[in-house]
Amino acid sequence: MGHSARRSERQISPVFLGIVAIMAVTGWAVWTGYASSAGLAIFLFVTSAWIVSLCLHEYAHARTALHSGDLTVGAKGYLTLNPLAYTHALLSIVLPVLFVILGGLGLPGGAVYIERGRIRKRWQHSLISAAGPLTNVAFAAICTAPFWLDALEGVPYAFRFALAFLALLQVSAAILNFLPVPGLDGYGVIEPWLSYSVRRQVEPLAPFGLLLVFALLWIPEVNRLFFDFVHGLLSGLGVSDLESYCGWDLYRFWQDAPEICQVTE
Repeated sequence: MGHSARRSERQISPVFLGIVAIMAVTGWAVWTGYASSAGLAIFLFVTSAWIVSLCLHEYAHARTALHSGDLTVGAKGYLTLNPLAYTHALLSIVLPVLFVILGGLGLPGGAVYIERGRIRKRWQHSLISAAGPLTNVAFAAICTAPFWLDALEGVPYAFRFALAFLALLQVSAAILNFLPVPGLDGYGVIEPWLSYSVRRQVEPLAPFGLLLVFALLWIPEVNRLFFDFVHGLLSGLGVSDLESYCGWDLYRFWQDAPEICQVTE
């Protein structure tokens, strides 16, 4: 009974498999040009791939916590990759997707609740926090691989632009999540090493950290500096500004994309 219960706690959710299926079908539609609207196909492909990366981000937190001593993550459904099992489904899925639509920005929300009292070592706490954004780094490496491996021959422009925009989301998500701001994973990495008094003073600020970062990014100068840094990293990985910008322009299929980004394949 106990063994079968544990096994069911780790079975991949049909919800997650459905999202992966949407990503695969729409990715194929973008690649082949089968869709009547390239923009709609790109929108569905990038959004589903972004949600898949969010699920893997939270799974990485939970899986690392499991191996560090928090055995409750399985019963909470965190190991099934089901986004509906997260502590705040709205914060974890809906808001990050809205950030993509409104600002072309990868900004994950908080999700899994880890019982930190069950974890003894400080480095384990840090590793649990780092595991999520490191997943975004891995996802970014996969998305940019065709660019830095110079393997773009034969890749349709629509798919290339979609990958470039998805890479931008993953890079921006990794950078923002590693910021040492309360409520974000970067603060979770350093928090175990801070004094008790500092942690206690900072704790009330945690719910507002994500909102603070988003508010700062609305300041044009901050936004420009941030995206210059993101595009600098992408450029080093072989992804041009034009490719990622065209990816975002085509993603917003309800608007007319600039002529330079039009794809006819």
